[in-house]
Amino acid sequence: MAEIFKKSYRFAYLSSLYITVLLTLVLSVFLYAQSLFNPFFVVGFIIGCYLICFLIIQYRVEKFIYRRVRKIYDDIEMLGVDTIGGGPVTTDMKTLIKEVEKFAQQRKTEIETLKVREAYRKEFMGNVSHELKTPLFTVQGYILTLLDGAMHDKNILDKYLNRASKGVERLIYIVNDLDMITKLEVGDLNLNYTNFDIVELVQSVFDLYEMKAAKKNIALTFDMNYEQPILVHADKERIQQVLSNLVVNSIKYGKEDGTTEVSIEDLIRNKAIVRVTDNGEGIAQAHIPRLFERFYRVDKSGSRKEGGSGLGLAIVKHIIEAHHERIYVESDYRVGSEFSFTLEKVKKFPVVDVSTKTTKPSKGI
Repeated sequence: MAEIFKKSYRFAYLSSLYITVLLTLVLSVFLYAQSLFNPFFVVGFIIGCYLICFLIIQYRVEKFIYRRVRKIYDDIEMLGVDTIGGGPVTTDMKTLIKEVEKFAQQRKTEIETLKVREAYRKEFMGNVSHELKTPLFTVQGYILTLLDGAMHDKNILDKYLNRASKGVERLIYIVNDLDMITKLEVGDLNLNYTNFDIVELVQSVFDLYEMKAAKKNIALTFDMNYEQPILVHADKERIQQVLSNLVVNSIKYGKEDGTTEVSIEDLIRNKAIVRVTDNGEGIAQAHIPRLFERFYRVDKSGSRKEGGSGLGLAIVKHIIEAHHERIYVESDYRVGSEFSFTLEKVKKFPVVDVSTKTTKPSKGI
């Protein structure tokens, strides 16, 4: 914890020197006045006086410092009592002050970290309660209305039961997302790695959300025509979830008659980077550092008109990090956003055509 202290003799030998010089001068003047001055006696006195003063001062200083330093260490819990009691304590105050200042700075940092975590915990609990109580109160309201007699009207019964069912579905959606994030954080969610064509997977996500994009007349497109498959090594189901979340977000917050574009580029070290770009409303720079937090919303108005659990980007981040990859975000407010993440490419290996004994490259990047 603390550095190994060594004894300091500076105070003792300087104090002994001053006392010896002073006493020697007084003794020399006295002997000279009495006509008893003897150089050999004076030299012996100097040596004896210095040694005696040094030993007494050093001993007393160590005892004095020991008691107080030990109490300081016990109070601030920097070191155990056994550590100090096993050897001499330093008389170097600079070393002690340095160590105490270091301890104080560490405690200050810990306190600030705890304050940040406490603020995050309060915000997180508030967001969870807000997300859960909205569908809960909705379901409760419809059921109470039915119990008060509305169930006897078949039209109202069907309509309210359908609305209550949607509220329950939203609750299940939120709980499932929370369960997935928890599993990702503790490492309980096993990834099933396979080789698959990322271009084909992106196209399947486009097909899945084509109708949703059509409602806002948003075009889902590639940046170019990918004629050859691009093989990557990852969990296909989880990467599809990542792409789905990013594409759905771009549709939700994209502008009318806008575009959601996906590009796939090569990187060094057998990596590919997938970019999802839109020309929507964009994100202010102040929100970007917290964008992947659970339930964090850029829109603080509390509106939930776009739906969702508020966990989509948090799930995206955890899935990508579970693959030991990186995710990036770039955005200009009122211009658009780009989310990108890396994946491991499948290396190309030559395939031997046995019938012709010739070698041809396999499909891949």
